[in-house]
Amino acid sequence: MRIFAVLLCCLFCVFSNAQGEESVTVKKTLKLMGTRFEITVIAPNEDIGYINIDEAVSEIKRIEKIISSWDDESETSLINKNAGIKPVKVCRELFQLIERSIKISEITDGAFDISYASMDNIWKFDGSMDRAPDEKEIQQSISKIGYQNIILNSKEQTVFLKEKGMRIGFGAIGKGYAADRAKELLVSKQVKGGIINASGDLTTWGTKVTGEKWLIGIANPMSKDKVFSWLPVVESSVATSGNYEKYIVLNGEKYSHIIDPRTGYPTTGINSVSIFAKNAELCDALATAVFIMGRDSGIHLINQMDGVDAVVVDADNKIHKSTGILFDKNQ
Repeated sequence: MRIFAVLLCCLFCVFSNAQGEESVTVKKTLKLMGTRFEITVIAPNEDIGYINIDEAVSEIKRIEKIISSWDDESETSLINKNAGIKPVKVCRELFQLIERSIKISEITDGAFDISYASMDNIWKFDGSMDRAPDEKEIQQSISKIGYQNIILNSKEQTVFLKEKGMRIGFGAIGKGYAADRAKELLVSKQVKGGIINASGDLTTWGTKVTGEKWLIGIANPMSKDKVFSWLPVVESSVATSGNYEKYIVLNGEKYSHIIDPRTGYPTTGINSVSIFAKNAELCDALATAVFIMGRDSGIHLINQMDGVDAVVVDADNKIHKSTGILFDKNQ
């Protein structure tokens, strides 16, 4: 009887371990940072999965409290309020994010610039515009933009905007950064797989429950409901900037809602840019920058960066890609 009891116990342990190895996919969609987040995790059961998702949500909300320019109490708002007045001491996290943002501005020749928030909103994409702003209005709009006027003091950990009226904002990098940090938190808690999707800026880790890779579909430019090709996203990220929904047409020319901070004019010539890299933060920033730089200059830049790739759909719905992208057009 004792031998049978031990055997039964052993069998129970083996069965329990087998059950423990089974996982489920848990997904939740919610509004964070003013946009749609979809968080997917692979978990032992639904209850643990939702706990993991709540932890990720708390991390995203924590970051929003730091980088939001809409929150009067945020460190970012404090920087903006003191533009042209005095430096502001900030947390190490925000200081380093601004440091990285300036580096991206440098390599993109200002196509990406967090001081874009200084721009006056003279372009409207709600259907109310019947003429383009004149040159004087354009120049006035961008007069306070310039990443060179963001002064960092690493010893004091302060940020100073040199010009009164300057503002910084993280609209083109913040969602990607938040996705990265949420992923980092979940990985540290041994969540073995998932996706943080911040309205098209997404990062992945692990695999699906089936062991298959996470895939992202590149939309067929001739039909948005069809996928041109599926690309694996393995322990990496992707972000897409596009003008499918927000644009205006003036004198027969289509203008994107993405405005070049160097000129004050909306971009033309590109319908969408998808950037693939390790971090969602970098993908987010470069998707905007390449959109503004244009097809040739943008792809040339990406081809010089290790571990970064791009798929660009131009205004004629033709697809262009960096050298590291391989896909089968017959898929």
